[in-house]
Amino acid sequence: MDHSSAPILDALADYQRSDRYGFTPPGHRQGRGADPRVRQVLGDALAADLLAASGLDDRLSRNRYLSDAEALMADAVGAQMAFFSTCGSSLSVKAAMLAVAGGDRGGLLLGRDSHKSVVAGLIFSGVQPHWIAPRWDAERHLSHPPSPDQVRRGWDEHPDAAAALIVSPSPYGTCADLAAIADICHERGKPLIVDEAWGAHLPFHSGLPTWAMDAGADVCVVSVHKMGAGFEQGSVFHAQGDLVDFDHLSACADLLMTTSPNVLLYAAIDGWRRQMVEHGHDLLSAALDLADRARTRIADVDGLEVMEQQLLGVEASHDLDRLQILVDVSATGATGYDAADWLRTHRHIDIGLSDHRRVLATLSMADEDATIDRLVNALREWAHEPKTSRQHDIRLPSPSELQLESVMLPRDAFFGPVETVPIDQAPGRVAAEQLTPYPPGIPAIVPGELINTAVIEYLRTGHAAGMNVPDPADPDLKTLRVVAGR
Repeated sequence: MDHSSAPILDALADYQRSDRYGFTPPGHRQGRGADPRVRQVLGDALAADLLAASGLDDRLSRNRYLSDAEALMADAVGAQMAFFSTCGSSLSVKAAMLAVAGGDRGGLLLGRDSHKSVVAGLIFSGVQPHWIAPRWDAERHLSHPPSPDQVRRGWDEHPDAAAALIVSPSPYGTCADLAAIADICHERGKPLIVDEAWGAHLPFHSGLPTWAMDAGADVCVVSVHKMGAGFEQGSVFHAQGDLVDFDHLSACADLLMTTSPNVLLYAAIDGWRRQMVEHGHDLLSAALDLADRARTRIADVDGLEVMEQQLLGVEASHDLDRLQILVDVSATGATGYDAADWLRTHRHIDIGLSDHRRVLATLSMADEDATIDRLVNALREWAHEPKTSRQHDIRLPSPSELQLESVMLPRDAFFGPVETVPIDQAPGRVAAEQLTPYPPGIPAIVPGELINTAVIEYLRTGHAAGMNVPDPADPDLKTLRVVAGR
């Protein structure tokens, strides 16, 4: 295929050159009607905001801009099909879950380190989760993706499950042994879905972890906005093999998809695919070299530990995306929340992920020596700053205490009768809402799970120390919603 073309991006350029005018949404008419103060900030983005059909393409989409762009994407990464989503990987994951397990087909094997979007998929679909516990580093309070043996045991216990869904890479950059897991699933004639939201770049460089399609996954979901060069919400799911009905998968995505997709998102995905085919290897090589230099420099700062080998091994992860630089700051006596807040306030640097003892710097092909200098210098300054905060008082559960028992379907618990109770009365009750420290967005409590004291204390003390828990009805975590009478 001709990867020098970008059908959507090229069509958008043609639309603008032809001086088209549409008596259709969006009402701002490519910026003409927008407030000048809005135009001053958004600029050319407004000019590229138009309808996908009866706008960019004709009313019947006869020019096939979107389908051609999706075919090019599938060809670029060696998948059989690709589907562009403008509602993020959250939509794509839900669509995959519905396609393989909707209609009560025995449930799904799911890593308990799954993103909150997976829980949303369980609530929408009514699918029964069969949780696979992640491997757990109790000393560092860090989870790793499930091992092949854990997945095999999951199939032995739940042979009627429709499919397995694994998250890899994790938000920390750690990766599962997907090839072995895919083989285990395929021995049983069952598909493997991989939530690879953090892995859009993986197909384009051999120095990165093996991407899910090459490892044999049947469906793979990637977020182009995370490690690629797309707008926020830009996502693609890929599929291959004969264990998933592609038409049904697309139909499930269409059920969840907006009928007014943003052409800006499509165009950015399309242009990024062309860029990666033409220049991706060189760009990612430079980014990996830069990441190596950054790791070395950060590791030289007193009080900071760059985690790498600690994340790999028999009881840890199979591989690691080294563009994700995970820094343990606990030796400074402060939390990752403290570090992230200081960097944002004093050096105007934003860190996407922080927890009770770590911060994560996500590098991309856009970074350069100047941005790394800024990061390293800021971390060095923070590490040398007098620390006013006391050692955190977050009460960390043991691995066994984190594994809550599922006693109801998430859908039934979420939609059934509920009552609100003080948080100290929640242990022993069945959760009717999810509670998700974010990021990384892995629920500590899922609707339908039996709440225990250890997890409540973890959330309560974590919230007091700066943990973000955005889901519950009570943002102050003074009360929780539980199933009435349970």
